[in-house]
Parts: sequence; C-alpha cells; structure tokens
Amino acid sequence: MATSDALTALSLHPDLPPELLRDLLALPGVGGDALAHRTDLPRTLVDEVLTAPDRRPVVPLARNPALSTADRRILAAHPDPWARTSLAIHAESLPPDLLARLLDDPDPQVRGCLAQRDDLPAEARARLARDPDPEVRAKLAQWCTDAPEDVRRLLLTDPEPQVRGAACAVYFCRPPHPVPPADLWPALLADPVTRAGVVTHLRPLAPETAAGLAADSDEKVRRAVAARPELPPDLVEALARDEDPVVRAEVLVRQDAPEALRAEIHAYLTAGAALLRGDDLPAVLSDLDEGALMVAAGCELALASLEFRIMEWVRDDPLPHVESPFPVFRRSAALGGAALPAGTVARLLDDEDQEVRLAAAESTPVLDAETTERLERRHRHSRKRPLLPPELAAALAADPEADVRRAVAGHPRLPLPSLLALLDDEAAHVAREAGRNTALPAAEVRRIVTEALRIRKREGANKSLEGGRGGA
Repeated sequence: MATSDALTALSLHPDLPPELLRDLLALPGVGGDALAHRTDLPRTLVDEVLTAPDRRPVVPLARNPALSTADRRILAAHPDPWARTSLAIHAESLPPDLLARLLDDPDPQVRGCLAQRDDLPAEARARLARDPDPEVRAKLAQWCTDAPEDVRRLLLTDPEPQVRGAACAVYFCRPPHPVPPADLWPALLADPVTRAGVVTHLRPLAPETAAGLAADSDEKVRRAVAARPELPPDLVEALARDEDPVVRAEVLVRQDAPEALRAEIHAYLTAGAALLRGDDLPAVLSDLDEGALMVAAGCELALASLEFRIMEWVRDDPLPHVESPFPVFRRSAALGGAALPAGTVARLLDDEDQEVRLAAAESTPVLDAETTERLERRHRHSRKRPLLPPELAAALAADPEADVRRAVAGHPRLPLPSLLALLDDEAAHVAREAGRNTALPAAEVRRIVTEALRIRKREGANKSLEGGRGGA
C-alpha cells in the first residue's frame, strides 16, 4: 500500500478524481499540499474547510492561488492568526480593503509576514516602517530591499538596533542588495550593528579605515573587509591568519592571494573540520575543550561557505584553475566548460568533488551514456536528465542508497513497475518523490488511492472494534 507521503504527493496528481480528494483530506497527515496547490478544488470542499471547527486545514488553504477574493476576505477575519499569516504571505494579490485589514491586524506576526511581500504599495511600506513593533520593522528592512529612499532612511536611522542592523546587513532576504545613502555612511560605520553591512559599499576604502576594520572585534566586519579587493598585502596576510575561519576562507578566494597562502588556509580549514567528521565523534567532542570545539565548528562553517561559491574571474578564465587543489576553484572553472578542451571536461566530470562534477555536467550540453550513468549514480539530480534509458532508471530505482532512489523516482522514463515499488519505499522522501511523478497513469492513480482508502478505512474499523472490546 502506498505510504502517507506518497498519498500526499498523489493528492496533487492532475488525474486524481475530486471525490477521492475529499476522502484523502480526511486521512491524518495527508492532503495539506492539495489544499495549498490544487486549482480545481470543488466549491463545496472549500466551504467545508472555511467553516470547519478544525482550523488546521485552513492554513494550507490560505496558500491556494485559486481562492476568490471573497474567500480571502473570510480568511482575513479568521480567528486563527496562522490562517491570516498564511494569507498575508501567499495571496497572489491583495485588494485595498484586504491590505488595509491586514495592516491593522492585531497580531504582529501577521503584519511582519505582510512586510515580506514584494508587491506592497509605497504607502503600505511607509506605514510598516513606522509599525509599533520593532520585529515588524526589522522584517520590512530585511525583505523590502527596493523600498523608496525615504523608507530606507527611516529604517537605517531607527531607534532600535535590531531594525538598523536589518536595514544595513551583510545578508538580505531578496536581491538587490540595497546601497545605503552615502551621507549616512559615517554614522553607519560608527554604529556596531550596521558596520559590517556598510563595509561592502564604502567607496573608496581608505587604507587607514581598512586597517581599523581588519582589527574590529566583530568577525562579520572582518569577513566583509577580507572580501574587499583593494587591500594591501600586509592586511591580506594578517586576515589570512585571523582567529575566525570564515575570514580566512574569504582570503582563500581572493584573486590576489598567493598560492602558498591559499594552501596554508586550506590545510588549516580541512584539519579543523576533520575533527568533526570522524567515526569517533563522541570521543572527540569529549576530548576537545570549548575553544578548540569552536574553532573546529568554525572550520566546518568556513568550508560550507565555499561549497557553492563561484568566482566570476575563474569562470571567465577557467583553464589555469582546472587542476587547482581547491574544489571551489575547480567548481568555478567547470562552469566555463564551453571554453575547455574535451579532455579537461572529462576530468572534471570525474572529479572527486560532487559539486565540481555537477558544474561540469551543467556546462556540457551532450554526455555519453557511460558518463551519464556514472553521474546518475553519484549525484542526486538524475531526473533532470530526460535521456536516461528506462533500463538504467529501473536499475537506479533498486539502488540500496535512498538518495539514489529518490533521484530517479520522479524520472519521466521510469518503468511503471519500478515507480509502483517506490510508492511503497521505506524512505519517506523517496515515496513522496515517486508520488509526484506525473508519468503515473490516471488509472493507476485511481486504483492506488482507492485501495489505500479502503485499507485505511478497514484499519480504522478494526481499531474501533478492538477499543470496544477493551472497554467491555
């Protein structure tokens, strides 16, 4: 019988009959995705959910793009704040009356989620910038990166540090990275909560300013300085031996970093991270003091920060870097595959680093069958390659590794017996991926769901009977 995860995925199948959808929604843990994403929900079912005493189904329903404005008005007045929050985030559009109601919502969580939208009119953003709750203003600062200058100035000069820090940060929730007005740079540089965020924008970065920032007590400031291209060699050397491993990682990917310095940094990071990757981790943790443990964790974080880093200057001139001992350089070089000799591309396709292999595959339009099979077995994104032969897909569906089975579970050329087997897979993420496969025939969808509902109904009846006997 299909697992609950597979049934949840099947609830989204375009060939699922509406009457079976209602029955699926009655199963615990099944159907929330359908309420959120199906655009063909029966009107009677929508009304049932909106008026049901159980409030849980209404939260995914509020995410449904096909809801009418009248339904959204009902949700805007719903007593469950999570329903109103879901509406504030996911409604495709908010008419003026609905927007006004959500701006006045008594729950700051609802207003904070409203602040994350990218389609708010200027007057709504200006109002949220003056919201009485600093959490709401901070959300606006992090998400509304294209706010008008008067709103951005208001947030950058907010009396609450968390709001100023969110308005001038090293990370924002969506592009573009807002550039603070130049006349505010001195104040932002003097403010500890905004200093790291403004370092990226300082033009020019004077040598004495850079030296002071490189010695700042905040590692986020030193990380930002380490990424500035105009540093003198002595500062590069100093930051390469910073106590924060992520600062060292920033130096490693500098275009002007000497190769010997890169090797020194990479050796330091890999040695530190290795402490947390062995089989005897509990023993290692008991032996390390707090300081050494923090350094090891920092090295792990630094290597993670490099895992998907792409240097444009390497991609633009890839050949000198394809044999680099550092995966981050080979990965960037692999993305320039169109400019690389065939033999070089072949080496990158067999690289020991998974992300290097993926980058090389993505930049190579045609792969031979042997290379395709090797990549499918070693990488999780096999369903993205539509030319995978059915017999190879079937073999991968029986692989002992769950991640390999998941990778092929959504493949359009997966033979039906293999797909049906994956619907019962013991790994939940595999079964769910199989249930999403739109290659599953409509007749099979109906049969699988009908059988699962019959079995669940019989199990429920048996439990009720056993309960009655126990009570007797």
